Amino acid sequence: MLQLSQAITNRPILSLRTGGQVGIALEPIINPNNLKIEGWYCQDKFSKHKLLLVSRDVRDIIQQGIVVNDHEVLTDPDEVVRLKDILKLKFDLINKPVATEKKKKIGKVTDFATEMQSLYVIKLYVSQPILKNLSGGMLLVDRTQILEITTKKVVIQDPLQGKPLADTAPASAPAMP
Repeated sequence: MLQLSQAITNRPILSLRTGGQVGIALEPIINPNNLKIEGWYCQDKFSKHKLLLVSRDVRDIIQQGIVVNDHEVLTDPDEVVRLKDILKLKFDLINKPVATEKKKKIGKVTDFATEMQSLYVIKLYVSQPILKNLSGGMLLVDRTQILEITTKKVVIQDPLQGKPLADTAPASAPAMP
């Protein structure tokens, strides 16, 4: 099931052991190499320190919040060696400029949809400048259309570039009498 970023941002972290809230998941940590949510920056409810919640420690994501086994899964950022390189990047998908492979500016990422079982970002919602789109609509970009993600921008296939008509299969042919 796909969920927008608000379903995984600023959410309570709930402990199965105590049955209560142990922190708040502030923002996701997204790996720019594969667009997978590797964890969350979070705030510990008791010490108010900024800690990390690694995605493998999440039992479930429900409407009330993110469910974990216990408070002990919240970790100091210095202790998570596996995510050290990703944390250094401080990668944020929201407000990242989007351009085509021909360097045509499309807009900025305003939201993203995540598949909740795998925690992969599946779709990007790109707002276009008012001059390009008078209706103020959004462009929806599937992860298969993404060619490259850098620290400065997201490069996608040209949205108007389709397959040549000769390569497309014809619709169903009428039955012959």
